[in-house]
Amino acid sequence: MGFEKHRKEAPKKLRVAVITISDSRYRAWLEGRDEDLSGKIMEERLRREGHEVVRDLVPDEPELILRVVKKHLEDPSVDVILTCGGTGITQRDVTVETIRPLLEKELPGFAERLRAMGYEMVGTPALLTRAIFGVTKGKFMGCLPGAPSSVEVGMKLLLPELGHLVKHARE
Repeated sequence: MGFEKHRKEAPKKLRVAVITISDSRYRAWLEGRDEDLSGKIMEERLRREGHEVVRDLVPDEPELILRVVKKHLEDPSVDVILTCGGTGITQRDVTVETIRPLLEKELPGFAERLRAMGYEMVGTPALLTRAIFGVTKGKFMGCLPGAPSSVEVGMKLLLPELGHLVKHARE
């Protein structure tokens, strides 16, 4: 079956869990300030395409990240789990290490292309970008960097294929 037929048969409207992982944004939220620009960008792009979005915000703590991700993995109404943040190289950046063991199959092409597009935009700092994408339990999962510009690039990559990815994840 060609990819055009796959796309045609793919679900058009999805329920997407967007999880922002950031100590600073979590602290701001606790103080009554909503500084989650990246989560808002993800939500806006997804809603513009007709998808339903549920959002969470957690600090860079592996146990809390796992708790929220597993909640969405077990929720049959959630088709996709996307995270932003916690993908840097500091000691506190643990998203990739926390999510990778949950993936049944990894899709490295998205991260490779994300870095390549970032390199075209900002040069060598893009090479510090970490991201991970894959499928598990019939759902597509993607972890994007937390920078709004990285989220913009990531959404440009993901949105055209999101239904197609979910279709294959369910097979």
